[in-house]
Amino acid sequence: MRPFALLATAGTLAHHAYETRAGVGLVFEPFLGRRGAICLWSVVIPFSAMSAIRGKPERDLALGAGSAAAGVLTHFAVWPWSLHNGIPMLDEAEGLTVDQLPMYNAILWGWLIGALGAIAFETRREHFKWAVLGFATGPGLIASAKHHFAWAAEQAREDPASWSPALLDRDRA
Repeated sequence: MRPFALLATAGTLAHHAYETRAGVGLVFEPFLGRRGAICLWSVVIPFSAMSAIRGKPERDLALGAGSAAAGVLTHFAVWPWSLHNGIPMLDEAEGLTVDQLPMYNAILWGWLIGALGAIAFETRREHFKWAVLGFATGPGLIASAKHHFAWAAEQAREDPASWSPALLDRDRA
């Protein structure tokens, strides 16, 4: 069992569920549609959880940990943040309201702790290159996040009842 990898997987699930429930869409939804994105994550997340529980395949776990770390850090690259008691926290993000940010920051930090813990304590030296490869997805994730936000804002303008109202306020979201 790889507890940090399992925490990283739980962080991925929590992140995706929180954003979807908040009305800002699901990761890769602009490219796959809602059903396609749900299908993708309905396969990837259980596979990742089972891999973490079984502790293999190790290279997949390392790749997942690296990409999870990149996923979290994408948020801090795209959205404004500040230090709170010495800890970086997002000040705004993804069309979330101010009230939603504390929980969102907690999710991001849990996700990052899982990812970095998996890399530091659960990745054998010969599989470290897979973690680096996962982390190298960062620039693509940044581009995807920027596209996602523009797409979600457009969706909110077309169907405001189905999306976060913060998406309509470009100064806040």
